[in-house]
Amino acid sequence: MSILLELFSAPGCRQCARALESLEAILADWPDTDIVWRQVNILEELDYTVACGVLATPAIAIDGKLVFTALPSAQKLRQTLQQHLRASQD
Repeated sequence: MSILLELFSAPGCRQCARALESLEAILADWPDTDIVWRQVNILEELDYTVACGVLATPAIAIDGKLVFTALPSAQKLRQTLQQHLRASQD
Protein backbone atom coordinates (compact mmCIF):
# COMPACT_ATOMS: atom_id res chain seq x y z
CA MET A 1 0.00 0.00 0.00
CA SER A 2 1.31 3.47 -0.81
CA ILE A 3 1.22 6.69 1.15
CA LEU A 4 0.33 10.08 -0.31
CA LEU A 5 2.60 12.97 0.60
CA GLU A 6 1.48 16.48 -0.29
CA LEU A 7 3.65 19.58 -0.14
CA PHE A 8 1.55 22.72 0.20
CA SER A 9 3.40 25.69 -1.26
CA ALA A 10 2.94 29.17 -2.64
CA PRO A 11 4.53 30.55 -5.80
CA GLY A 12 7.61 32.64 -5.02
CA CYS A 13 7.98 31.30 -1.47
CA ARG A 14 11.66 30.67 -0.69
CA GLN A 15 10.91 28.29 2.16
CA CYS A 16 8.60 26.34 -0.14
CA ALA A 17 11.38 26.02 -2.72
CA ARG A 18 13.70 24.73 0.01
CA ALA A 19 11.05 22.26 1.13
CA LEU A 20 10.65 20.99 -2.44
CA GLU A 21 14.42 20.53 -2.83
CA SER A 22 14.62 18.69 0.49
CA LEU A 23 11.69 16.46 -0.35
CA GLU A 24 13.04 15.61 -3.79
CA ALA A 25 16.46 14.74 -2.31
CA ILE A 26 14.93 12.48 0.31
CA LEU A 27 12.70 10.70 -2.19
CA ALA A 28 15.63 10.26 -4.60
CA ASP A 29 17.31 8.19 -1.88
CA TRP A 30 14.24 5.93 -1.77
CA PRO A 31 13.43 5.15 -5.42
CA ASP A 32 11.62 1.90 -4.67
CA THR A 33 9.26 3.11 -1.94
CA ASP A 34 5.51 3.34 -2.04
CA ILE A 35 5.43 7.11 -1.68
CA VAL A 36 3.25 9.01 -4.10
CA TRP A 37 3.70 12.74 -3.79
CA ARG A 38 2.44 15.95 -5.28
CA GLN A 39 2.98 19.64 -4.85
CA VAL A 40 -0.18 21.57 -3.99
CA ASN A 41 -0.25 25.19 -5.12
CA ILE A 42 -2.31 26.84 -2.39
CA LEU A 43 -3.54 29.55 -4.75
CA GLU A 44 -4.90 27.03 -7.24
CA GLU A 45 -6.33 24.65 -4.64
CA LEU A 46 -7.43 27.06 -1.92
CA ASP A 47 -10.53 25.11 -0.82
CA TYR A 48 -8.56 21.89 -0.44
CA THR A 49 -5.76 23.74 1.37
CA VAL A 50 -8.20 25.20 3.89
CA ALA A 51 -9.96 21.85 4.34
CA CYS A 52 -6.61 20.28 5.27
CA GLY A 53 -6.03 22.97 7.90
CA VAL A 54 -3.05 24.61 6.23
CA LEU A 55 -2.52 28.14 7.57
CA ALA A 56 1.04 28.80 6.37
CA THR A 57 3.48 27.44 3.82
CA PRO A 58 5.33 25.24 3.42
CA ALA A 59 3.20 22.55 4.99
CA ILE A 60 3.25 18.79 4.52
CA ALA A 61 0.34 16.38 4.71
CA ILE A 62 0.55 12.61 4.66
CA ASP A 63 -2.51 10.66 3.56
CA GLY A 64 -4.64 13.79 3.77
CA LYS A 65 -3.63 14.69 7.32
CA LEU A 66 -1.54 17.76 8.09
CA VAL A 67 1.71 16.54 9.66
CA PHE A 68 4.09 19.50 9.41
CA THR A 69 3.06 23.15 9.53
CA ALA A 70 6.60 24.31 8.81
CA LEU A 71 9.63 22.88 7.07
CA PRO A 72 10.96 20.03 9.23
CA SER A 73 14.57 18.98 9.31
CA ALA A 74 15.50 16.41 6.69
CA GLN A 75 16.08 13.90 9.49
CA LYS A 76 12.62 14.47 10.99
CA LEU A 77 10.96 14.21 7.58
CA ARG A 78 12.79 10.94 6.81
CA GLN A 79 11.86 9.52 10.20
CA THR A 80 8.19 10.43 9.77
CA LEU A 81 8.07 8.95 6.27
CA GLN A 82 9.66 5.73 7.51
CA GLN A 83 7.03 5.46 10.26
CA HIS A 84 4.19 5.96 7.80
CA LEU A 85 5.67 3.46 5.35
CA ARG A 86 5.95 0.83 8.10
CA ALA A 87 2.38 1.51 9.21
CA SER A 88 1.06 1.20 5.66
CA GLN A 89 2.70 -2.21 5.27
CA ASP A 90 1.03 -3.65 8.37
